[in-house]
Amino acid sequence: MQGSQANGSTVFDAQVFTTQHRGFTPEELADRALDKLIEVSDTADPMVKAQAMVYRERIRQLMVFYMNEAIQSYKTTLCADLTKQGHTDMAQIIKKL
Repeated sequence: MQGSQANGSTVFDAQVFTTQHRGFTPEELADRALDKLIEVSDTADPMVKAQAMVYRERIRQLMVFYMNEAIQSYKTTLCADLTKQGHTDMAQIIKKL
């Protein structure tokens, strides 16, 4: 969202992202976050632009890696909670996802 001033208040441009019959992948979420975090001007010096794009890709790889780690950790916690409550069948289904 980009903001602009109008009559003393900030107005934001909204973007809507959707998927069909699924949630967002870590790659999709990383790309959205990077669009907010790192901007590279089309008029930037080519060497600076190249460096920025390499940096952006490295940050993307790290974000995707740790989002996948978080998903796996959440599934482990969820399976443990379900097993503790006697729902081993549900825990097994989640483990296979």
